[in-house]
Parts: sequence; C-alpha cells; structure tokens
Amino acid sequence: MVPPSSTPPPNPQQTQQFLSSVLSQRGPSSLPYTEDTKWLIRQHLLSLVSNYPSLEPKTATFTHNDGRSVNLLQADGTIPMPFQGVTYNIPIIIWLIESYPRYSPAVYVNPTRDMIIKRPHPHVSPSGLVSIPYLHNWIYPSSNLVDLVVNLSSAFSRDPPLYSQRRPNPNPSPSPSINSSMSSSYGHHPPPPGPRVAHTASGLYPPSPYGRLQPPQHSEPRPTSTDDAAEVYKRNAMNKLVEMVQGDIIGMRKAREVEMEGLFSAQAVLRRREEEINKGLKEMQYEKEALEHQLQVVLMNTDVLDSWIRDNEGKTKDLEKNNVNVDEAIHCVDPLCKQMLDCTAADLAIEDVVYSLDKAVQDGAVSFDQYLRNVRLLSREQFFHRATAAKVKEAQMQAQVANMAARLSHFVS
Repeated sequence: MVPPSSTPPPNPQQTQQFLSSVLSQRGPSSLPYTEDTKWLIRQHLLSLVSNYPSLEPKTATFTHNDGRSVNLLQADGTIPMPFQGVTYNIPIIIWLIESYPRYSPAVYVNPTRDMIIKRPHPHVSPSGLVSIPYLHNWIYPSSNLVDLVVNLSSAFSRDPPLYSQRRPNPNPSPSPSINSSMSSSYGHHPPPPGPRVAHTASGLYPPSPYGRLQPPQHSEPRPTSTDDAAEVYKRNAMNKLVEMVQGDIIGMRKAREVEMEGLFSAQAVLRRREEEINKGLKEMQYEKEALEHQLQVVLMNTDVLDSWIRDNEGKTKDLEKNNVNVDEAIHCVDPLCKQMLDCTAADLAIEDVVYSLDKAVQDGAVSFDQYLRNVRLLSREQFFHRATAAKVKEAQMQAQVANMAARLSHFVS
C-alpha cells in the first residue's frame, strides 16, 4: 500500500462533497464500484464518520497479493478500545475493496513507529490484517461499517492487538495518569483521563493494556546486533518466500487461463458440431419419411400389377396357342378406360390421315382446295376427341387418388 492520494478535510459537509465527487467520477479515473452500490457506499461512510469522527474517508492505491493495483476508498484513523477501565485508540485502515458492500471490506491494524503487533494474536496477522467473525459472516445489505467498528472495538478490548515498544521513564513525575504515556503510543486522539497509579520501589510505571510492564533490571542483557540481524534475515526470508509464492500463483493463473481458453475453444467447436449433427438428423428424418411414403406407393403399385397379372394369366396361355383375337387381347377395366382408348385411337388415326393428305398434295394426287376442306373437317373432329380425352383423364386421376387413399388406409390398418 502507498500513502493516500487525496485526503478530504474532516468537516462533515466537505466529507459529503468529497464522497459525492469521487463516487460520481466516470471514465478511467472512476472508482471500481458498481453503479447500483455507490449510493449505499456513500451512506455507509457518512454514517461511519458521523459515529466515529476519528475515521476519515480517503482514496488511495491498494495493491493486491497478485500485484494488481487499484484506486479504492478507505477509512483511515483510530477506533476506541476500552481496556481495564481506560479507553485507548487503535489505529486502523478499512479498505472498501471492489466487491464492497456485497462482500466484507479489508481491515488492517496500522501501528505507528512506537507500536508492535502482538504475536500471536487470534484476530490480527503479523501483516496487520484483521479477521473477526463479523467479517466472515458479512451479509449484504444489512452489514455495515458502524457495526464493524463496534465489533472491532469489542474484539480488541478482549485481547489488544498492539503494544508499545517504548520503555517507560524510570523517573516520572510524582503522579502521572495512565493516558499520558499511552496517548503518546496511539497519539491520534488522546483518551479521557484515567486512574492514577501507585509508586513502586523502582519508580512509577503505568500499567500497559497489553500486559504488565516490569521495571528495567540492570542485569537484563540488552538485545545485540546479532538478534537484530537474525530478525532482519527472517523478515527478508519471509518476504522472499511471499514473492516466490506470488510468482507461482501468477504463473499458475496464466497457465489456467490458457487452459480455459483452450477449453472454451473446444466447447465452441463441440457446440457447432452438435448443431450440424442435429441438422443432419432432421434431414435424415425427413428423408426417412419420404422413403416410407415412396415405399407405400411402390407397394400399392405392386399390388395393382399382381392383380393385373392374375387376371390376365389365362389370356397369356391363349396367346401362346395363337388362338387369341388381337382386338380382345386387352380389355378395358371400366368405361372411362374404354372411352380413353377410343379417343386416343381416333386422334392417332386422324394424325395418320392428315399425314397421308400431305403426301397426296405433294404428289399432286389431291388438289389444294380439297386438301384444305378435308384438313378443316379432320381438325375439328380431332379437337373434340382430344377435349374428350382430357376430361376422361381428369376423371381417371380423381378415381386413382381415391383408390390410393383406400389402399393406404388398408396398409396402415
């Protein structure tokens, strides 16, 4: 984390203007919160500042564990912590991460140079990250920053997270208050005066909210440079380990992103093939239905041909004996067929007569005037035969359709 980029004045009206300004920005400089939650974020911060004036809303750059940096809102300052009848001020920073308020904020204890984070602590990590049940059980939209601070103050009062690394003065004034020494450690907002303490044989030492302070003994060895070097080496090793873990995480994330891209591409190909298969399946279904229809037609025609063969078997035997009359070899099944046969025969006969007249005119056997009279008469007669044949054909088609429908119902049943 880096120092805040902008710090509004603590005036309530100016705080409202500051929040309205930063939350209404658009474009690349806008804060990464969703539009439907910015109004609720503004209300949470205003309510927090109203109940805890020691916390000030700011914008600052937050660096995630994966190296990403983003400009976020934060509440920086101190919160009260009652301990053994005395109220102390704990410096904290509340970061409103991108998913706030649907998810809980990130809370850090922000010790000054005179403070050290207690190790181990049930709710505060060595890096200062705070973890309490209220953050884990965050419920949108009922959870808010004011209740969060109340829970933080309660948790810290049971087990303070910081202690001062400054040694008390062995020759203090005769009767200093507890808060005169502790306010220098948490020097944001001095707490109210507390009870006075009694003298000891070695001098006056105020009680610490983080355990009893023992008077310094002359025989106690002071920390050597070796201890400092070991602490520095340990800190550097931890930082190096964190960097290695972050690098591994980034590499794994990139590998998983590449793998996911491949899976998405394969999924698109499979979907396209699924559409092609479904389309081909429908076409095959239509073709199957058409073939079934054609099969029904073929079966009906086969039945008709079998019936015709059975009816004409005797005539075939007579034909083999040469005792068959040519005119009686084929019999019409109904009057329509008989009429169609007569019309067709007359039509073809007239065609032959007209052809013979053409030859006779060319040879000079028939005069041209006689040729024209005969052709006129023959053409009129041919027209009537053809018109009759067209009507007979239409009647035959209707009868055939009715017969096919009857046969189809027979096969289906």
